[in-house]
Amino acid sequence: MFTGRSHGCAGRHAHRRGFGIFFDGAFDRGDVRWHGFRSGRKLGSDDLQLLILALLAEKPAHGYEIIKALGERSGGFYSPSPGMVYPALTYLEEIDYASVEAEGTRKLYRITDAGRAHLEQNREVADNLLRQLKWLGEKMANVRRAFAGDDSHAETPELRAARGELRAAIVEKWGSADEEQRRVADILQKAADSIRGK
Repeated sequence: MFTGRSHGCAGRHAHRRGFGIFFDGAFDRGDVRWHGFRSGRKLGSDDLQLLILALLAEKPAHGYEIIKALGERSGGFYSPSPGMVYPALTYLEEIDYASVEAEGTRKLYRITDAGRAHLEQNREVADNLLRQLKWLGEKMANVRRAFAGDDSHAETPELRAARGELRAAIVEKWGSADEEQRRVADILQKAADSIRGK
């Protein structure tokens, strides 16, 4: 979440986890290996600003186009609110990393030379964030296909039936007592570990 100017683009990036705030795993050697989705979808202001600069380096954009692009690239998993994106854009403009021109009632943002230089200085972090967005988008597409019963990938009748039974069983447990939900979660975690051969 954008938290103000004291945490702007000049902040340190060395130990940033990016979208790792959503997961318990790690971003290792360019391959995303995350496990355990978390419920939060916030991103640090420095990271969000870098993502915005990376998008503006591709082409000028309006604020809503940036929001749309982030949502599309992550398959809808990460779609920041206008209350996060527009203050970030204003900040980037104030520190001369982005310029703005009016187009009627809308504002078109462009990356400046200073913004491009800052982006290049932090290219590794920016590229990691973009790869994470892409990975999220692919994973979300896979999840949607799985729960929609998409047969575009090879799947045996047995696996399809088992997946349907699992989905139905989980739905039956919605709204159950916390203790029961924890029991089901434990079973699912053990099953996932077993499937992965852990």
